[in-house]
Amino acid sequence: MKKILRYVAWGMMTIGVTGILYSGYIVTHQGEFSRKAQLASLLSSSDVQVSFEKPTKFSECQTRNSLPDPACTPGAIFEGATREIVCVPGYSKTVRNVSLTTRKKVYIMYGVDYPPSFGSYELDHFVALSLGGNNEIANLFPLAAEPFPGFKEKNIVVNYLREEVCAGNIVLSAAQEKIAEDWTLIYNNLDPRRIEELDKKYPSWANRK
Repeated sequence: MKKILRYVAWGMMTIGVTGILYSGYIVTHQGEFSRKAQLASLLSSSDVQVSFEKPTKFSECQTRNSLPDPACTPGAIFEGATREIVCVPGYSKTVRNVSLTTRKKVYIMYGVDYPPSFGSYELDHFVALSLGGNNEIANLFPLAAEPFPGFKEKNIVVNYLREEVCAGNIVLSAAQEKIAEDWTLIYNNLDPRRIEELDKKYPSWANRK
């Protein structure tokens, strides 16, 4: 009888310790679980064609933190771009086509001196080429490195979304829609370990100097 009681006591103690450890794990990883849930919610849009407005002005454009002026840079995409097309290795290089004249015009629109100092700005495709964005002026703006998050952080988001699209985890239209709505929300909900992994896998050109 005493032996049985000892087994019962040991079992109860084990359950108690396990429960404490599990509760501790939940508390410790609560932020991670919350980020994953928020990210899943952000990228859960259905596969529908995304449409963007036409620009309504071409001067005195003002960035909104890390987002462009929606009246100047609402975003634009190649209508025929599909998952199968954008996921071909090297796709972005085959469609990148921004003239020096257009580049200068975009910087002037946003009141930024051209050329900017190395690493201070990137001529950003608001909807990235690798996600089906095009080279129209409606999809271009000078994205600064600072304040945080800047163009380096956006490139991490772009590469994350492209990997997810090409893996079949999210649809291309959802990636296009969410990056144009507010790409910083995606960045802020990425696991720090995933950010570090992507940063190493896709180093920024601005770090080469």
